Amino acid sequence: MNSIVQRNIIRAVFILAVQLLLLKRIDITFESFNYIHFTIYPIIIALLPYKSSKTLVVLIGFVIGLFVDLFYDSLGIHAAACTLVAYLRPYILNILSPVEGYKKDGLTAHGYGLPWFLSYVGIFMFISLFTLYSIEAFSFVYIKEIVLRSIFSFLASLFLIVIGQLIFNPKY
Repeated sequence: MNSIVQRNIIRAVFILAVQLLLLKRIDITFESFNYIHFTIYPIIIALLPYKSSKTLVVLIGFVIGLFVDLFYDSLGIHAAACTLVAYLRPYILNILSPVEGYKKDGLTAHGYGLPWFLSYVGIFMFISLFTLYSIEAFSFVYIKEIVLRSIFSFLASLFLIVIGQLIFNPKY
């Protein structure tokens, strides 16, 4: 098996284990303020190699989302959000394309710099979280809750993702 494939499989299993065994159980609530949820599993799709086929990335996104749905009892909400961001991934990468192009295998902070990584993952995660909470509410009557959950979960999740990048990719 190719080392890039092995690395991505190991990373995906580790991230899913952290999400489903640890972060799912964390509940940060301050009286009626329940808008912080840690959601890091979409980073698996974001960190796939640049040259991965669009069909494969969308399929991987759907499978990861469906797997997360099994643990969250959410009937396809995570699958829909993951499938959407997996579909939009090439467009996001095209918008944020570095001047020299994508020459490295990994779309990491070490490979392209922390500012580029924050832009890429920020757009990616916000779309994922906003889609997730919009489908979960299934009505824009709750737009305030959707936006607040998206923003606070985005900040908490992005913080964990950047810390993870700096710990597990210390070459930066």
